[in-house]
Amino acid sequence: MAIPIVTQLKAKVANWPYWLISILAAIAAFGAYTSMYAFRKAFTAGTFLGEQYWHIDYKVWLVIAQIFGYMLSKFYGIRFIAEIRGAKRGITILALVGVSWLALLAFAVTPAPYNIIFLFINGFPLGLIWGLVFGYLEGRRSTEFMAAVLSISFIFGSGFVKTVGQTLMLVYHVNEYYMPFATGALFVLPLILFVMMLELMPPQTPEDIALRTERLPMTKLERKQFIARFLPGIILTLFIYVLITIMRDIRDNFNVEIWNSLGITDRTIYARIDTQISVIVLAAMSLLILVKKNLRAFSLIHLMIIVGCLLAGGSTVMFSHNIISPIAWMTMVGLGLYLVYVPYNAIFFERLIATFHYKSNVGFLIYLADSIGYLGSVSVLLVKELGRPTISWAEFFKEGAIVVSIVGGVCGLLSLLYFYRSARNKAVADAASNIVTL
Repeated sequence: MAIPIVTQLKAKVANWPYWLISILAAIAAFGAYTSMYAFRKAFTAGTFLGEQYWHIDYKVWLVIAQIFGYMLSKFYGIRFIAEIRGAKRGITILALVGVSWLALLAFAVTPAPYNIIFLFINGFPLGLIWGLVFGYLEGRRSTEFMAAVLSISFIFGSGFVKTVGQTLMLVYHVNEYYMPFATGALFVLPLILFVMMLELMPPQTPEDIALRTERLPMTKLERKQFIARFLPGIILTLFIYVLITIMRDIRDNFNVEIWNSLGITDRTIYARIDTQISVIVLAAMSLLILVKKNLRAFSLIHLMIIVGCLLAGGSTVMFSHNIISPIAWMTMVGLGLYLVYVPYNAIFFERLIATFHYKSNVGFLIYLADSIGYLGSVSVLLVKELGRPTISWAEFFKEGAIVVSIVGGVCGLLSLLYFYRSARNKAVADAASNIVTL
């Protein structure tokens, strides 16, 4: 009975006004991905103080294990997300999150350090969720708006589930090993509801296809051809994305430790600061829906990325010279990082495809970038723990913000110049081709 009911509802939704469908999809995507975060990031609310194995902190082992699983899923997702058909998305999301939830239960009942492996098992299926959810949204006239709302989930969601996790431990006295599973349990029903809402999303309209290019599964040969076509720009993009993924992961996974080292232990600070950042990033990205010309929008996205890099570095310099407070610094550096990270996960590749009218899909590109980004994240965690174990996460984070500002800003500028020139050359070539045809 479930399938006919969903089919009937989907037919009704297709007749709704376009703006209403967009709002429904945005809310559903935000809710689904925020719910996923409860299964992924709740464990980082624990500190697991005093536990070390092989001279590395136990929590670092947990973070590395989960990120390693997440990273491998990104490599797998390059093919999996690029080729998946829309009819399988919803059930696949629920099945993958279900596996990750069972892994959290196994983590809770298995003694340390043997339970570390279950964070790896938890991370692998969750690494595929972003591409599955984004597949409902890409290639639309309102993709910027929907993607902006979706992207806010990994700013808001991360802080929110940490607050939920710490509340379970401090108020309800849930053991920090069981806390991740308990946090996930609170989000099972919301996840199912939001995935069902996503299933009501109708396919691209003819106007969507005309403005944003048709989105299709990609074969292995097509993926290779795409990379060859845009290789210099993709390399520059990967440089920035690796750096920003490393910094975003450090902030996300060791947020509690960074705030504690700054002398701030308020457990509501994570959600409060990240909510402020979410609103600003949402506003900045949503405004791009007003820019109809794809090349202009693509250029503005580059400028947003460059500004984000400079903000992260500039705020760190000001904090180091006691010009701004710790709270102001964490807010500004977080905003800078997410002004870079969110576009790459939402609208950068969306407008790249639309600018060059290349029949492909965003999922393939995001997973190509993510796979390299998380490989860099795992590598830096190991280097930090094995090469510089005495440096605090706050100091390590400060140093990284400066690197992001310099390298990311330069690569962002070069990427803008490359893609702008390439788009202009394509326009000239297309115009010449039309003249010859006439």
